[in-house]
Amino acid sequence: MQPPSTAFLDQLRFNEAGLIPAIAQDWLDGAVLMQAWMNREALERSLSSGEVHYWSRSRQELWHKGATSGHTQKLKGMRYDCDADVLLLTIEQTGDVACHTGARSCFYDDSFGPGGRSASGGGAQAEPPPADVCTELMRVIEGRRDQPEPGSYTNKLLEGGDNSILKKIGEESAEFVMACKDDNASEIAGEAADIIFHLQVALAHHGVSWREVQQVLAARRGAPRRD
Repeated sequence: MQPPSTAFLDQLRFNEAGLIPAIAQDWLDGAVLMQAWMNREALERSLSSGEVHYWSRSRQELWHKGATSGHTQKLKGMRYDCDADVLLLTIEQTGDVACHTGARSCFYDDSFGPGGRSASGGGAQAEPPPADVCTELMRVIEGRRDQPEPGSYTNKLLEGGDNSILKKIGEESAEFVMACKDDNASEIAGEAADIIFHLQVALAHHGVSWREVQQVLAARRGAPRRD
């Protein structure tokens, strides 16, 4: 990310303490990782260094995220909302741990879910934060792989190995082609979804994470065009 001009800082609406809330979002899957506060100096340090700095209200001092733990945040982008009083930081989280408890995200407590308040207290075993639908789907598939369920179609595919999985990818690819030939938007979307599902089953079978695929796609963004 090219350091932007700091002129936009004059447009921000800091509160009476000179602070503005900042939400940190993962640059690949869009998951919300944490919320903290920034003052003008924290913003300037973040923009000039490329690593996120916050303002600690409890310690009343500038806070370089991850300086002690090693879980730094590389700033990939920044936006502010329509009222200019909240920041959205797109970040690359070192170590994939943003929460002081050791969890990926500070937002692991699902008090409204069927299980009630999380009893984990955070940490590596905490529930992952909500993310894009493909990431969520991959979690379900990996869950079936690691904890098989009787009657599960996903487990039936995984038990069949490459012969079963790759056959379905071939079949779904052919159906996608035919839907495109028929120019039927709803069928195209449905067949595309089927391909993605079976593709993710193949990835899970071979131990390749969806995030690895996202990283490849992100790396190709802006790459030199191929002839």
